[in-house]
Amino acid sequence: MPKLDLHSNIMGFVDSIGITKKFTRHRQEVFIKKYASNKSTLDIGCGNDIYRSHFPNCTTLDIEVRPDVHVDIIADVHDLSIIKDEMYDVILCAEVLEHLHTPAKAIAEMRRILKLGGIIILTTRFIFPLHDVPHDYYRYTKYGLIHLMKEFEILELKEEASTMETLVVLYQRLGFQCDTLALSPLKYFGSYLQSLRCSFHGLLQKSMETLVINNLNNIYYRLDILSLLKNRCYRLRYFLPDSEIFSVFSIFLRS
Repeated sequence: MPKLDLHSNIMGFVDSIGITKKFTRHRQEVFIKKYASNKSTLDIGCGNDIYRSHFPNCTTLDIEVRPDVHVDIIADVHDLSIIKDEMYDVILCAEVLEHLHTPAKAIAEMRRILKLGGIIILTTRFIFPLHDVPHDYYRYTKYGLIHLMKEFEILELKEEASTMETLVVLYQRLGFQCDTLALSPLKYFGSYLQSLRCSFHGLLQKSMETLVINNLNNIYYRLDILSLLKNRCYRLRYFLPDSEIFSVFSIFLRS
């Protein structure tokens, strides 16, 4: 059998049983579905228009024509002058913000076309590999996002994945974004780690937490001794909790 056919058959089988599935994507789907609406909606950076079932009265917008997808408006979100003020009740902006070169300008345009009392459903990346380069500009902590959206009221702001899940995602993405020996073994091994994570996540998480806490205790102890010697107080100010490491889902109200 030719190598290409063997590769295609193996990849087809692996895909069919879900090994290559982006395992955190369903959380984004659940989060967005929670805010499903029949109100007028603008899907910015609509891609493959995967959320239309949740927003039937949806207008799609993208910066370019998409194969096999009807895009209603072709425009750059930094300049939405073709859209009148306060046109939409909902703006959906999923996995787009990190690709906007001047985000404050884009957010100002979104606010202008959003009705008073309308909401922006926004998801974006924090720790994540480069993708869709060269148009991949930023990564957002929730604190940066709060600052960027300071003209809005926060209705909900939450993180997507834990520390261990983030490590698995990064390894899986390494497999997706490289090709070795024609069969991308890293992809399969990363997926195997994913299945192990599902089985042993609790034990592994507890072990990691214990290790981190013990290390922090040792650090605190040494710093306390040092502070006594120097009559100064040293502390680790920011130790990111487990849930703040991957990406951010958020809802903002235009007030």
